[in-house]
Amino acid sequence: MTTAVPTSLPRRRILGAAAALTALGAPLARAADGWQPAMLQQARQLDIASPITGQTYRIFISIPASAPLPGGHPVVYALDGNASFATLALLARTTIRRNPDTGMAPPVVVGIGYPGEHDYALARGRDYTPPAGKDGPAKEGGADLFLDFIEKELKPLIAKLAPIDPARQALYGHSYGGLCTLHALFTRPAMFQTYLAASPSIWYHKRLVLGGMDGFSRRVAAQPAKPSLMLSVGELEQPAAASGPLEGRQAIAAARRMVDEARELGERLQQANTLSRVQFHLLAHENHMSASFPAMARGLEFFLA
Repeated sequence: MTTAVPTSLPRRRILGAAAALTALGAPLARAADGWQPAMLQQARQLDIASPITGQTYRIFISIPASAPLPGGHPVVYALDGNASFATLALLARTTIRRNPDTGMAPPVVVGIGYPGEHDYALARGRDYTPPAGKDGPAKEGGADLFLDFIEKELKPLIAKLAPIDPARQALYGHSYGGLCTLHALFTRPAMFQTYLAASPSIWYHKRLVLGGMDGFSRRVAAQPAKPSLMLSVGELEQPAAASGPLEGRQAIAAARRMVDEARELGERLQQANTLSRVQFHLLAHENHMSASFPAMARGLEFFLA
């Protein structure tokens, strides 16, 4: 078990990957002056309708050009795929160039997103939040159906496209996606071997996700191997102690305790010794949105190491 110290990554390393985000989504018409849309190499996308959730998802995939290991490629599934896939795919490709130094095998990257006409806030609120019963927010609480979609429909589809190592699979999510990642860990610890929860919205509906920890140790003990968890959060996601009352967004951020909640959960899980590895990264100088980029880089290293 390890606890990470505050972390800062060079922005040049991650913002170059972020620039590829504009290459995803609806095709752009060829400009009259000869300019064409930039394309992400080794990447494909497909819209699929899920009978389980009744929703349509845009699935992005990048498969390494190198030969798989004897057991197959490791694979990382990324929530908010429209925003996260390009960065993760480019980061994954760098592992090929760094392989002589690190020995890490490049993974298949699967982004789970939505077609362009979707209301993203509505879709995320539906798919990424744990069920809260009749007292829960309207049109939310569909995380269990969404995880069923990944397990029963998406994973078999990906396994037909590339040789996958079933013992080396990770789930990455940021914000509400991090909330969904924690819900998956607590309720389905055998679904993935590594869980990467970035800036998780633990505050959601009175910390509902932590209720999934009831029986968590028992569920993990019933599995042949313990999963791993990396938690990360931006240093600026929670206001520093103030001398006077906070207002507006600062007051909301203070009440949500993003940094403290993530840190305390990591400490709690470390003390319980339920997981094989627990890491907590406080990402220096990062806010809620910018923290997603270094979280992806650290998460990929944590998964592949």
